Amino acid sequence: MGKDNNIKINRKIKKNETLKQRLNNILKLSPEKLRDIFVENPEYLLYLNNIEEKMFLNIVEKKGLAIQFIIEPSEAVQLTAIKQNTMAIKEITKPTEIVQLTAVRQYGNIIEYINNPSKKVQLAAVQKNGTAIDHIPNPSKKLQLAAVQQIGMAIYYINNPTEKVQLAAVKQAGLAIKYINNPSEKVQLAAVQQRGLAIKYINNPSEKVQLAAFNK
Repeated sequence: MGKDNNIKINRKIKKNETLKQRLNNILKLSPEKLRDIFVENPEYLLYLNNIEEKMFLNIVEKKGLAIQFIIEPSEAVQLTAIKQNTMAIKEITKPTEIVQLTAVRQYGNIIEYINNPSKKVQLAAVQKNGTAIDHIPNPSKKLQLAAVQQIGMAIYYINNPTEKVQLAAVKQAGLAIKYINNPSEKVQLAAVQQRGLAIKYINNPSEKVQLAAFNK
């Protein structure tokens, strides 16, 4: 068994050495051709150490996810990768706040893949897409308000929302009352005033609420 393992290891080393030699040869190609090769085979980046940042930028500009094969990419490379493909944030270790903000401003729910996002990043995420609050543990009242103001239905992801948050939600989308337990008459009125059909989700609406819905 030991002999067989040694043979496998030697073959692997030889194969890697051949690959490195071949890759060193392609470095002589024009920047455009070289970029295209790395875009198609980004894993080759792991075997080369003498690549300039400009080439990294050109590569991730075409294929953001190629960043997973770049060791310690600069912030400029990270930003370029994210602008090309927001999911590239998953491949970045400890992205800076600027990088995180760029990502959530493109796609709010990408915050799911960011560890310990700052309050600023959290706010930017829910302002882009209120439902991103589902990926934020123990959101502050400010964050809850921002989320439902962006999309009222985001209240579905909020536990025990205050009346202020409930009002903000139904004013943005009357039908959001569907996800509110025991709404006050004030919240009911705001809901039907925004969307008359919201009365469908109100149990035993008062005459005042019924009239408001009818008038709407």
